[in-house]
Amino acid sequence: MDNVRISRVALIGTGFVGSSYAFALMNQGIAHELIMIDLNEDKAKGDVIDLNHGKAFAPSPMNIRFGTYEDCENVDLVVICAGANQKPGETRLDLVEKNLKIFKSIVDQVMESGFDGIFLVATNPVDILSYATWKYSKLPKERVIGSGTILDTARFRYSLGEYFKIAPTNVHAYIIGEHGDSELPVYSSASLGTTHINKIISQDNEYNKEDLDEIFVNVRDAAYKIIQSKGATYYGIAMGLVRITKAILTNENSILTVSAHLDGQYNENDVYIGVPAVINRGGIRNIVELELDSDEQEKFSHSANVLKNILAPHFEEVKKSLDD
Repeated sequence: MDNVRISRVALIGTGFVGSSYAFALMNQGIAHELIMIDLNEDKAKGDVIDLNHGKAFAPSPMNIRFGTYEDCENVDLVVICAGANQKPGETRLDLVEKNLKIFKSIVDQVMESGFDGIFLVATNPVDILSYATWKYSKLPKERVIGSGTILDTARFRYSLGEYFKIAPTNVHAYIIGEHGDSELPVYSSASLGTTHINKIISQDNEYNKEDLDEIFVNVRDAAYKIIQSKGATYYGIAMGLVRITKAILTNENSILTVSAHLDGQYNENDVYIGVPAVINRGGIRNIVELELDSDEQEKFSHSANVLKNILAPHFEEVKKSLDD
């Protein structure tokens, strides 16, 4: 065991998403240690006890304990699920004001511990908060990752799989852009196995492009329906976060649609936005540039501008905080 690298994860925020992430992480046996941190110490401590009671049934004996920001010093990955939740009728971007302030406090305290690992941000609006985390932490952009459109892409693949009666693992299609109302599907490179979706539609009268448009709208608006039904979404995003965690801790070099910083890719600069990227032990190894058609490129640029316009009035505040 002396030669085994210990993988440590700190989870900040043990609400619906955070506790679901912890449960999924334990069940997949990916990390050696999980430290749970929350302002509500009783809630976090209760989760620790509850999760530990299930250890006898877990695939590996992950050490799960309550902790504080000081414990982030030697962890590999800090996963942030804390912040104000999206309420019925709210968009993800409505949460900007509330959560920027919360994140400044969180990131400052994590960095004061001596942390030098990777941030994984889940809190909405995830693209804005990933950008803020990068600025507040002063870490290289490769080591600040947002959950981006990983869940949107999963929803998309599931829905296309249901429609074409194909397992979602064999559906190769992406949702990119803002994790929100301006996101877009990339049909120009979507395929089932090795066959392009457009070819399948042209050869089989059972399928049509109008149905695809409806599928995308349902994917884009899925969170609103779930929030209306049960108050919050958490199982799907928790599984997505664990998928990213696994790619990082096991050095997978897997391609996942995360919120990443663009520096010229897709003709965009200085914005965190959902795109396919290669994820490994160092964080984001590189961004994968899909060949978008002209309509998709226009929609992607619009999505990037939505995020830039939301961030612009706050950026001076972010910059000022760095000079303090």
